[in-house]
Amino acid sequence: MQDKIRGPLAPVLTPFKAKFYAPDVERFIAHCRWLIDNHVGLAIFGTNSESASLSVDERVTLTDALIAAGIPASRMMPGTGGCSITDSVRLTRHAVAAGASGVLMLPPFYYKGVSDEGLFAYYSEVIEQVGDDRLRLYLYHIPQMTQVPITMNLIDMLLKRYPGTVAGAKDSSGVWDNTRMMIDSYSRDGFDVFPASESTLSSALPLGAAGCISATVNMNPAGIYALYKGWDTPEGPSLQAKADVVRQIFQSVPMIPAMKCVVAEVSKHPEWRVVRPPLVPLDDATASTLLPALKKANFEMTAYPSASV
Repeated sequence: MQDKIRGPLAPVLTPFKAKFYAPDVERFIAHCRWLIDNHVGLAIFGTNSESASLSVDERVTLTDALIAAGIPASRMMPGTGGCSITDSVRLTRHAVAAGASGVLMLPPFYYKGVSDEGLFAYYSEVIEQVGDDRLRLYLYHIPQMTQVPITMNLIDMLLKRYPGTVAGAKDSSGVWDNTRMMIDSYSRDGFDVFPASESTLSSALPLGAAGCISATVNMNPAGIYALYKGWDTPEGPSLQAKADVVRQIFQSVPMIPAMKCVVAEVSKHPEWRVVRPPLVPLDDATASTLLPALKKANFEMTAYPSASV
């Protein structure tokens, strides 16, 4: 794989067509290209991509479409984790072969109360079956969704066996003390920690964080990139405050439907509102408060592709 990826990454929204909820490849490419043009990376098939609702074949097809469209694989960190070792191996091999800079891997999440030894066996088996020195694997800690935590002990076990291959983690716990502990414990040894919100960047970057992997990078890539580059300048506090306002607005509503609602409004492409069941689109009443709040915050998605794309 390429040099390790850093900076803000978007867990890229996946657009669907209204009929049969088929992924809309053209709009997916256009959204990814807009994000790249705004200097952020692509954590395709993350939580906010509705990845758990996508099949392995759909993920492979969408990745191939990005590559064919000239989207640089070096700016991608595909999500390849799941409950099946076989599926995770296939997706991870595909990402490595495509030249992605890393893969973001959920733990197997169906069985609860599993041991660190069991999780180590899962990650180890994927790494061994992929069998490629180019692999850079990032652990995905999101216990509120998986109920299967990535513990410090598990990280220690994996780093001892696979130094270099296990390259970092995304901490979506929402617990700052946990994020800080990960950074303090491992960042000096080249283990890159990505908090899950830009709201912590001014605190995390001085400690050695690699960037962030945040839902609202989909919405505010330019502002979050400016914060990443300028947190330690005189403008840093203002950049953080502006990013926080946008983040807080989206956090106050169901985030995936809300983000898609806004993209639909900006692009004038109503099918952007489509989410795959069991999610449902944002209701009109909520949208009627969301859009004015964003306007009041001077939010804009500059140069976003129109419905003609």
